[in-house]
Amino acid sequence: MTEADNIRRGDDARRDAYEVWYLTWTDPRGCGYWLRYITEPGRGELWFARFDPARPERTFGIHKRFPRVESTADPFGVDIGGAHLGHDRAHGQLVGGGHDVRWELRWDPAPRTLRVQPDLSYRFGIGTSTLVSPNPRVVLSGSLAIDGESFAMDGAVMGQSHVFGTKHLHGWAWAHCTDFAGVDGAVLELVAARLHRRGVTLPSLLMLVLEVDGQVYRWNQFRHLALNRASWRTGHVELAAFSPLARLEGELACAPDALVQCEYEDPDGTRLYCANTEIGDARLVVKRLGRPPLVLESRGRAHFETGGRTRDPAVAREHVLVS
Repeated sequence: MTEADNIRRGDDARRDAYEVWYLTWTDPRGCGYWLRYITEPGRGELWFARFDPARPERTFGIHKRFPRVESTADPFGVDIGGAHLGHDRAHGQLVGGGHDVRWELRWDPAPRTLRVQPDLSYRFGIGTSTLVSPNPRVVLSGSLAIDGESFAMDGAVMGQSHVFGTKHLHGWAWAHCTDFAGVDGAVLELVAARLHRRGVTLPSLLMLVLEVDGQVYRWNQFRHLALNRASWRTGHVELAAFSPLARLEGELACAPDALVQCEYEDPDGTRLYCANTEIGDARLVVKRLGRPPLVLESRGRAHFETGGRTRDPAVAREHVLVS
């Protein structure tokens, strides 16, 4: 059961941990969305962002803090500020900053969890942050209302993930895509981590899983990390992954005005910044032993972000804390 991977790991008594459940999807019109339920020491938060490629002035992000978080394990549920997240549904409302957002979403849970980090990191709890995707590719039904306009979400494909830990990475790139042209059912999930040890920032470590045409390609074990490569800058991620049977090269890209800049906070008070888009482009080339290359492209439907310890001066639009 994938529901077990959504259950809350912490509780209100812990002061050294954070947890995030996030949903990303693209609607039939091409707008992208990002919804986050967050627990941090002493509070909960709700985050929402819309990315509109046709009308960039309608792109915005808002988040709000609440003093209480309630949760259940059987069935899984998290409730923050009157908004609920379950394993097969999400509903709620977020008001502030001149916006009124309401969502009523449902889906059939995925049959298996996608784990993008090395198997041993899950088994032994290696690292300060853990990512699992209990619903990596599910089809939505329901609706989303923004500032009085209601939009049907029926048929939109969503990914839902769960992150928990004591500290964010020193720097990172993340990407998720389930909508490649002419290919049904594909899933891309990747994390590139930049670690900082004893005053030295280490080379990035890329972990990547690609499911396509009934095959699962994993470049996410410790034996892959020495060969995999990733680099990123504003609105652009380049990556390469290697194994004896297959190699992948690719990039993700978007214009700076397709990004929203967000400020995160570690439990110890450290500030971090990420630049997120849900309307990016992706192009991947997979070269497989004894088979022709596989080219995967997504225009305006790739979700990715880059983050670190400094604000990106090239990103003008901010994810706004509202009261």
